Amino acid sequence: MLGLRRTLLSFRTVEASVLQSFPCRQSACSFSSADGDQNPNLFFDDGVQSLLKKLTRKDMNKVFRKRKEGKGVKDTVYKFMTTAQLEEAVRDAERKADELLQMPPVMSERKEIDHVLVKDEKLVGLFKSKFIFTDISLGKTDRNRAIAVRDEQGTLRLANWEERTRMNQIYFPRPARELWVPVMFQDENLSKLLEKNEWEFILDRACAQFEPDDPEYIRVTRKVYEFVNSSGNFNNLRSTRHYGPLVFHLAQSNNLDTLLAENLETDRLEDACWAIQLYKILHPDANVDSSIKQGSELDYVKAFIDNCSNEKAKLELAYKNFKHYMSNPRSAAAV
Repeated sequence: MLGLRRTLLSFRTVEASVLQSFPCRQSACSFSSADGDQNPNLFFDDGVQSLLKKLTRKDMNKVFRKRKEGKGVKDTVYKFMTTAQLEEAVRDAERKADELLQMPPVMSERKEIDHVLVKDEKLVGLFKSKFIFTDISLGKTDRNRAIAVRDEQGTLRLANWEERTRMNQIYFPRPARELWVPVMFQDENLSKLLEKNEWEFILDRACAQFEPDDPEYIRVTRKVYEFVNSSGNFNNLRSTRHYGPLVFHLAQSNNLDTLLAENLETDRLEDACWAIQLYKILHPDANVDSSIKQGSELDYVKAFIDNCSNEKAKLELAYKNFKHYMSNPRSAAAV
């Protein structure tokens, strides 16, 4: 047992070095700009963030709409205000809206922790279950908290991600996070929720249950994004905190055609240009300009269609219809 104590006293330093490459979970804006492989994550690029925020389109009515959260609805409060008080209230609402629209980070899948501290063959068969040692000192985060496991075979190792998540939730429970993964994230149940257009609910629940580099989080969110893209109903997530990551995923996976067609069909030419600019940042070799000349927005979209589109027929049709509408809006409205 003396050897075990000595090992436990020294393994914190070893674990810190192993976990150093994994970003700490604080807020979306506090994550590192490098993923687990030390490769730059363009999601955190200032230019990318600026484009994603503009694409989100802050609709105050949608941001502050009543939500079905199983809580009582508060009564509306009416106040008499001076002009100065009203302006301050509007600024407060803007700040609150920015907080509610803070995008969850898009990250690469984390590497599994597989680090053996020591093997002690004398302990083989001594215990019938594992022992988990958790540092519950104050000032630690879920990422850098020292957690070790003594297996039945006598091996002392660093806890894997599943074990870390469980121990952190037991000692320092997070609101809305369950100890075991909810069954709603199983494929058969997830598909039913997707069919009901509960996309924002699924994504909010995934943010509460998983870390952004958790393989399960990446699987769930990508499945939602692909379903939204196949449905073409992007407005369901527009003006929510999930719209930016959705567009980022589509641009990164070279799958922007449906979104651009929707932009043109709903008179969002500016949004289409921003999405193409994002695409250019993520794909520097793409044969499209990185900047837009004022008054040449349609030409900018046409260049993307000619050089980068995967579904030229669909996007070309949306482009022609939009161009016809712009040249003769009255006749288009009459139709």
